[in-house]
Amino acid sequence: MVSGALKTTENSLHKQASQVSDANDAVADPDIPAKRARLQKEQKDLTFQDIYQNDGVFDDEDSDWEPFQLHKCMDFEIKKWFCRNCTMVNLDHDDCCYICGEHTDSKILSHGFFASPLAQDENLTEVQGIAKGLKDVGSQELVANSSTAIGFDERMLLHAEVHSLEHIESVEVTSESLSSYFTSDTYANEHSALAARLAAGLCADLASAIVSERAKNGFALVRPPGHHAGVRHAMGFCLHNNAAVAALAAQAAGARKVLILDWDVHHGNGTQEIFEQNKSVLYISLHRHEGGKFYPGTGAAEEVGSMGAEGYCVNIPWSRGGVGDNDYIFSFQHVVLPIAAEFNPDFTIVSAGFDAARGDPLGCCDITPSGYAHMTHMLNALSGGKLLVILEGGYNLRSISSSATAVIKVLLGESPGCELENSFPSKAGLQTVLEVLKIQMNFWPALGPIFVTLESQWRVYCFGKKRKHIKKRHRILVPMWRWGRKFIIPFSERPP
Repeated sequence: MVSGALKTTENSLHKQASQVSDANDAVADPDIPAKRARLQKEQKDLTFQDIYQNDGVFDDEDSDWEPFQLHKCMDFEIKKWFCRNCTMVNLDHDDCCYICGEHTDSKILSHGFFASPLAQDENLTEVQGIAKGLKDVGSQELVANSSTAIGFDERMLLHAEVHSLEHIESVEVTSESLSSYFTSDTYANEHSALAARLAAGLCADLASAIVSERAKNGFALVRPPGHHAGVRHAMGFCLHNNAAVAALAAQAAGARKVLILDWDVHHGNGTQEIFEQNKSVLYISLHRHEGGKFYPGTGAAEEVGSMGAEGYCVNIPWSRGGVGDNDYIFSFQHVVLPIAAEFNPDFTIVSAGFDAARGDPLGCCDITPSGYAHMTHMLNALSGGKLLVILEGGYNLRSISSSATAVIKVLLGESPGCELENSFPSKAGLQTVLEVLKIQMNFWPALGPIFVTLESQWRVYCFGKKRKHIKKRHRILVPMWRWGRKFIIPFSERPP
């Protein structure tokens, strides 16, 4: 059962979005320097703030997140402030963030992306709610099938069969210490175990409610995220795998086949590990890969599943950054939807990281809110509309809140808007799609004709480019006679 109050205004949604930045804890507490000093005396474990301050020896293994180096001038330590929007550290003499341009006194935490990014706006009026499809749900009240359930801060139990007992116990033991680390980028304090249980339990609860038709669809505003958490390990800010818990909860509620679509900019290696031998769960991920150089390094197109479940892991690995709406929509049309239609899921889960959104400092991609809205609209046609969107990564509050709002509007029944202009993919995007099709058509027959058509178009494109190049060279090599100020080309040498 879904218990607790549901958010009914867009302003409240933006306030919840302020919780999604994994490095934003330092912003809310002005007494962090004193607390950090006290923690250092009480124990030797590094805290998250210590990593930023670089006060100790720390070897950061993640290439996509490097702590800001502490600058010291003799005995004077330069003061810093953390951006409320993208969490990056700035020097005290800067009024605006050098990464995203957010003002140091921005009210984005209380007003969402409607707050001015340039200065503190004392006269900003409250944003009126537009989510008229939302309803309050008590512990004994059923949700109408036409409603969208948005869950937050629910106290639900973790489905233990997703992770090993050792993994669960390793998370639970963190509640006994002020701070600890699973990996260099995956931290915990005394509240983390509870937060992880609430996040996983909430996702399970929403999945059950949607499958049993007590809600039409849902959006889980959860922290910590989950798609990097595997069977036996926590990593990448993730403690428990929320999407995996939701998938098993959906199956327990009656869904035979579940699709997990992961559009976080990082590959969900944990989700893939959990289901790579399971034919009842289809995992599709679109992510930056760059030949394994982008975190976490997994998710190549050749990773397709194992032990009889080959083809039930589909990875669409972008070869570069800057990927935007056109490439994502194109891959949906030619890879995601054809496979999903053939799989015919009973329930669909979106691991919705918004770190591929325009403006994110880590993802460095270019998906717009409209792009996310269109992808949600396409997925909403699957599973009879039984769709659960689960928040994953994101490092820019404006990008997160505007993108999440666009997604929720679609869940509420609004149109995603006009068709995106120029839906043709980039050259690199088309090459990635062809690579994936060539591998996955061995498992999904519907992809064969699509691959043949796109490959022929690619050959025509390449042939045309080659002819233009040859023709250009031919014209350059034609002999010319000079007569006064004019150049004369012999008739016999003129190109056709």
